[in-house]
Amino acid sequence: MRKVLKYAGGLIAFLAILVAAAWLLWMPSAKEPGYVFVMDWGGKGSGLGQFHDPTGIAVSDGEVFVSDARNSRIQVFDFEGRFLRQFGELGRPMNLSIAHHKLYVADYWNDRIEIFSLDGTPLQAIGGPGSGPGQLKSPGGVDIGPEGNLYVADFYNQRIQKLGPDGRFIRQWGQTGEIGAGAGKFSYPTDVAVAEDGTLYVADGYNDRIQVFSPEGRFLRKWGGPFASNIHGPYHGWFATVTSVALGPQGNVFAADFYNDRIQKFAPDGTFLTAFGEGQLDKAIAVAVAKDGTVFAADYGNHRVQRWQPKPESSQ
Repeated sequence: MRKVLKYAGGLIAFLAILVAAAWLLWMPSAKEPGYVFVMDWGGKGSGLGQFHDPTGIAVSDGEVFVSDARNSRIQVFDFEGRFLRQFGELGRPMNLSIAHHKLYVADYWNDRIEIFSLDGTPLQAIGGPGSGPGQLKSPGGVDIGPEGNLYVADFYNQRIQKLGPDGRFIRQWGQTGEIGAGAGKFSYPTDVAVAEDGTLYVADGYNDRIQVFSPEGRFLRKWGGPFASNIHGPYHGWFATVTSVALGPQGNVFAADFYNDRIQKFAPDGTFLTAFGEGQLDKAIAVAVAKDGTVFAADYGNHRVQRWQPKPESSQ
């Protein structure tokens, strides 16, 4: 029996090597010129403009909102990194989203979504601890659909929930509390992004991939490493824990590739376009894209925010 198990284990390892080698032979090259580093701001601390573990980022017209996790607050800056204001008495704010002149905060430690006006006025809290419909267990990200519904990456519940504006449960993707690597299953999902037509993109964190669902909830595709089957790596289109997903002005998909210290950019169908940040980012944890294509990244390990611009010939 031991010989059989040893043989089977060796065969599986050999097949994995063959799959990885085959993937590398046709690993996609960059289809766009990429991005140019512009500036950064921050540094570790608790003062205004300093961060202790920045974990989320979102942009509105001319303003950058940053989750300053260990300082339990949101800080707001202009595009040049000048401090504007701070607010929130939060647990551990994670990924952010802005819609309808409101800021939506995934509050990881408090198991809820906190909603603020953009000036920092508290408006509403949705969720609460638990595994039942509409309850949350350490949400990592949130986005708002075209009809005003909330889509929440429910991290420890291993699911994505769709909730009404009042928190009413509508539906979910994934089996509550069950980790899986198949289509429509998750391993600690970290973030979501919803396109204007309702298409849902999920950062399936520990599965090292992106999953995509139709506006009706049907699974469409997944990408990240060979067959998007939880094989992590540093190559184009692969991930080593994807922690944030955002959509650009032309519908392209930007993903924070945490342990690879980079941002990757894809077409909506998953075609790899470019990557940037290696050598400058230390644990890229969150990404946001302005209307003009400017990219802002939360540089977790360096406790700062980075700003990047597309090269002139780069399409958005």
